[in-house]
Amino acid sequence: MFKTLKNDLPASVVVFFVALPLCLGIALASGAPLFSGLIAGIIGGIVVGSLSGSKIGVSGPAAGLAAIVLTAIGTLGGYENFLVAVVLGGIIQLIFGFLKAGIIGYYFPSSVIKGMLTGIGIIIILKQIPHFFGYDADPEGDFAFIQVDGENTFSEILNTLNHIQIGSALIGIISLGILLLWGNVLSKKGKFFEIIQGPLVAVVVGIIFYTLTQSSDSLAIASTHLVSVPVPDSIDSFIGQFSFPNFAAITNPEVWVVAFTIALVASLETLLCVEATDKLDPDKNVTPTNRELLAQGTGNILSGLVGGLPITQVIVRSSANIQSGGKSKMSAIIHGFLLLISVILIPRLLNQIPLSVLAAILLIVGYKLAKPALFKKMYKLGWKQSVPFFVTVFGIVFTDLLVGIGLGMLVGIVVILLKSYQNSHFLHIEDNSNGKHKIKMELAEEVTFFNKGAILKELDSLPRDTYLEFDVTKTRYLDYDIIEILEDFAFKAKERNIDIKLISKRGIVENPPSFIEFFQLRPKSSISLS
Repeated sequence: MFKTLKNDLPASVVVFFVALPLCLGIALASGAPLFSGLIAGIIGGIVVGSLSGSKIGVSGPAAGLAAIVLTAIGTLGGYENFLVAVVLGGIIQLIFGFLKAGIIGYYFPSSVIKGMLTGIGIIIILKQIPHFFGYDADPEGDFAFIQVDGENTFSEILNTLNHIQIGSALIGIISLGILLLWGNVLSKKGKFFEIIQGPLVAVVVGIIFYTLTQSSDSLAIASTHLVSVPVPDSIDSFIGQFSFPNFAAITNPEVWVVAFTIALVASLETLLCVEATDKLDPDKNVTPTNRELLAQGTGNILSGLVGGLPITQVIVRSSANIQSGGKSKMSAIIHGFLLLISVILIPRLLNQIPLSVLAAILLIVGYKLAKPALFKKMYKLGWKQSVPFFVTVFGIVFTDLLVGIGLGMLVGIVVILLKSYQNSHFLHIEDNSNGKHKIKMELAEEVTFFNKGAILKELDSLPRDTYLEFDVTKTRYLDYDIIEILEDFAFKAKERNIDIKLISKRGIVENPPSFIEFFQLRPKSSISLS
């Protein structure tokens, strides 16, 4: 891991600046103590980062769980009772890992994963526009279409027009200029500009700007537009920020329901993120998904025990890590230590960072996830790829992450069924044979009950006085439902003066009296013809 430290250290700084406001914002959106988001970020970086098999994935509190957490804290009667569910959720995730449930992540279509990345990129851009201009009515990390403050994504942007804060907007624009200059020009000029990342420079400039403009009437940035890390007065007050689970609530059935919900949603989000980050990874590393579930489960147990929010692998932080050149898990681990050290030693300095500066960093991350060229590329791939992609993107933007992915998966399944229906057989019409229409029907490699409608329609449409060559030599699997259709057709063919020539690897039969007997099938069984 230390061989790539020159890449991982600068990347970890960028991930730290991306993670810091998100940890605080997600905690705020979840109705939890602000410090709980930082705990989850620290454990997600150090513990999960160490145990995970992912080289570039970064874990922490997830925006997708914010609504679940907010509701659960109320229904369970307090945050300490909710922490019991977090611990139990982690244990359930460990069970998922031992049961090899991580394989689920491999069954999501590529078009849906790309749609997920693009949708998240668009959401990041839309959600950061208000923060960029100094309008912070909605907390960072609230990625749902209907927001915590009751507005939706687009109405919040329109409201921004009436609440632009000049100082925040100005330093946001300056920071965005620094990031673009650094990424497109200076980073190619020498080693120094590769080691010192643009986001770090933008944050330093932001702190200097805030300090110099405090006395200005027009440019001063209010505290509500700055990072808001809890500042302890002493060691005792720092320790007092930790919360601990009330295990007396473990007998409450609702606690177990919340625990299973957290385990299922966190595991699904993690597996989707793993699949997405592996696609983004320029080195094409493959993450062991079962090990990832074990790492996430361990992280959630520890996070729940010391008062942290539930943890998942997070695409925003992971993509920022990849875009910044992270090569190994050291970047995730170091970002966790940076969070820990900074909240202990320099919380007051962190609280001088304008949120608009961090919004500028996230705007770059969002753009790289949702480049316009990708839309054109997906469109050119044809409707089988583009339709699930666009449905996923719009679903994520106008609902939330899991609903958007669910819609994309549903459309993807419909596409598969439609293509299966269309590709069940091939029909060739040849010259007349003995005064009869000669038609050759060749079945596909695998024919299941999905293909019943297409085959039945084709057989029923055959004209009288037809000579049918029915070829199953390439078919490896034939469902019993299809054989029943053939059995019924063989009976009706005599009435319509249709002769059947059955061609298979077992031989050629003219007008077989029974397809079931020919394939030597037991009742209600299917057949492998390979």
